[in-house]
Amino acid sequence: MNQTLRYIAIGAIVAAVAAVAWFWQQNDGVCAAGGAPAICVPEQIILYGNVDVRQVNLGFKVSGRVDQVLVEEGDRVTQGQKLATLEKPDFADDVALAQAQSDGSAAALKQLENGARPQEIAQALALVEERQATVENARRTVQRRSELAEDGFTAHQAHEDAEAALLEAEARLRSAIETLKLVKAGPRQEEIARARAAHTADAASLSLAKRRLKDAELYAPNEGTVLTRVREPGAIVQAGEPILNLSLNSPVWVRTYVEEPQLGFITPGMTATVQTDSGGAYEGQVGFISPVAEFTPKTVETRELRTRLVYRVRVIVDGDDDGLRQGMPVTVVLVPKGAVAGAAAD
Repeated sequence: MNQTLRYIAIGAIVAAVAAVAWFWQQNDGVCAAGGAPAICVPEQIILYGNVDVRQVNLGFKVSGRVDQVLVEEGDRVTQGQKLATLEKPDFADDVALAQAQSDGSAAALKQLENGARPQEIAQALALVEERQATVENARRTVQRRSELAEDGFTAHQAHEDAEAALLEAEARLRSAIETLKLVKAGPRQEEIARARAAHTADAASLSLAKRRLKDAELYAPNEGTVLTRVREPGAIVQAGEPILNLSLNSPVWVRTYVEEPQLGFITPGMTATVQTDSGGAYEGQVGFISPVAEFTPKTVETRELRTRLVYRVRVIVDGDDDGLRQGMPVTVVLVPKGAVAGAAAD
């Protein structure tokens, strides 16, 4: 009986030691006592996630017929590299038409701003002098016919006709004088403003036509790899319709999730190590921690994990060498501040 009790006591001690060892294995870290319960800082936090590489659908800003697609699927491209073009004759004709309209409105505006030429002023002045001579001749005619009518050598009707001709000549003289004043004064400011507005509109149309011509060429927004050629030469596409699908090389993100008890040990900017199942290791940093809790993603199949609330964390990887691919499962190792550094993930 005593031997049995001895075995039971030994078994209880072994179980207690194993429980303590398991506890420290799960909560390995540094504990700091305070007024509240002790705060244990884990040596490291191990998270599991997937690589999240950004992709972008590339398309033209204008509609047209595809002329060339200059890259193949799998090609590496650099920022600013030409990837595809549309047929350009229609866009070039639009530029030529807009250029002609802009040149015409510019000439009209310059004509108004410069005012009348010296020759035009001289012409108006000559007309005034001509009309003055006509008036003088009409006055002499009236005078002669008035004397002849008084002496009875001509009819009074001829005298009245001469007076009417004099009035007409004087009116034409006044018209020529006013015309000379208008020529010297130049165009009205409202006419100049209207011509300037018309030229501004034509210049904007020209700029738009040139931009549309430039938009007939598609360039890579960043370094990356061509995933898919969506359209081929000869296809008629609408503005914004995808032509190529590009996977961007930088930045590469890792999407992972952390439970609330570990949330207090993770801060934006802290260093992270991203490990792949093939043995690759990459340095990075925590870039984003979601402020909103969510249920564990459905890709986690255990019932226990599905019912837990977690927070999404984005880790930005530095210096990727193509070892990280879209959707690849990875392990993220974080060392909280105050923990004992040097532990490695199993």
